[in-house]
Amino acid sequence: MQSIISYKDRGNFGNSSYRGNCSGYVIKDLLEHFFPTSKPKKFVEIFSGGGTGRDVAKALNITNSLHLDINNGWDALEDEIPSGSDFVFSHPPYWDIVKYENERGYFNTNDLSNNMPYEEFIKKLNKINAKIYCSLVNGGRHAILIGDVRKKGKYYSIIKDMDWYGELESHIIKIQYNCVSDNKVYSNNNFIPIKHEHLLIFKKNDVLVVNIKHNQEIKTNILNSISATWRDLVQATIEYYKGKATTEQIYEFLKKSKKAKNNNFIREKIRQVLNTNSNFYKLDNTWCLNIG
Repeated sequence: MQSIISYKDRGNFGNSSYRGNCSGYVIKDLLEHFFPTSKPKKFVEIFSGGGTGRDVAKALNITNSLHLDINNGWDALEDEIPSGSDFVFSHPPYWDIVKYENERGYFNTNDLSNNMPYEEFIKKLNKINAKIYCSLVNGGRHAILIGDVRKKGKYYSIIKDMDWYGELESHIIKIQYNCVSDNKVYSNNNFIPIKHEHLLIFKKNDVLVVNIKHNQEIKTNILNSISATWRDLVQATIEYYKGKATTEQIYEFLKKSKKAKNNNFIREKIRQVLNTNSNFYKLDNTWCLNIG
């Protein structure tokens, strides 16, 4: 395998009409890459959906495999994952982009594709990924295939927001084909359709110690930043005042900033920045932005 993979043909694996099914060649190539001369001791597939992994296991003559999904009565949030596996492949829902209730024909409370807040989805996905990691034997791997999501104009990177369990061994980009958006014409010329998925390989390298990477978004105010320059602060202030601000307005706005606490000559500094930086020009008694 390489760091970029592409399969236009999904192969004769699983139910091709089951929405969200990945190409069976993804699972096949993973198994043949990590077990080139032997079979996995136990291959477990989580979110087995339309039976892709089951058919791959049959094709490779892997007899000790388990393929678990709500479809066959197994609940990833509540039920135990069989332990002792040295390879787990999971292909969870990408939040609620595909409603698997429609594929099954009935509702299940613990379906990760149910309509729920994004934060709740990530919390549930973290719980399942932690269970998968703990079920592995030392040296075992968890390969998770998951994509990014854009919803109501906002971009969500699931791999960035979910917790990582184990040591990241590989990050593979999978080119995505046959997307619902393929035939859609977008009025926004700046819009970039999502045409890829992420395949992350995590390895368990210790019996007791768990490597956990927790990703957290932190919001702060530029006024509290020590990395922002005085030019950045002045520019942000003028932008805040809709593109025009007096020297006094800029001073009053910035005098409580973190950088101001270490400067006894704030007014002088602001004047210096305004008069020496080409980003600003004076119009009558106000300063304007010159960045267009």
